[in-house]
Amino acid sequence: MRDDEWLINRFCLIWNKHFSDIEKKNHILVRFKGRWKNKFGHIKKLKDGNTEIVLNGLLKHEEIPEYIIDVTLAHEIVHYIHGFNSPLPKLYKYPHYGGIVRKELKKRGLTLELRMERNFIKEKWPAVHDSLR
Repeated sequence: MRDDEWLINRFCLIWNKHFSDIEKKNHILVRFKGRWKNKFGHIKKLKDGNTEIVLNGLLKHEEIPEYIIDVTLAHEIVHYIHGFNSPLPKLYKYPHYGGIVRKELKKRGLTLELRMERNFIKEKWPAVHDSLR
């Protein structure tokens, strides 16, 4: 089973591969937490000024493909670079306005992963979720 250390390493890999042009302006904590059916992750700014990215604890399980974790991490990083829950300037009024997250992910080379994620959510996630909870 995956753990927080594995997740931090995966986060670094995704950042270096797809977001190396962006400077991290604060410390970003990454961890697994929760067991949600309707979300894979979220980002929030902590009281100490750091940012926390949390992925659904169910994604620890090996039954979940790595591309789900990768695209979820990338999705939250996009929020960070767009200035949501980060010290970077806010580029948009709303975090998902006009498909800005998907557009950014495609621009950064994650089109295939987005397609696979959509298929996984539609075809497999309900059964996988039920089997893991």
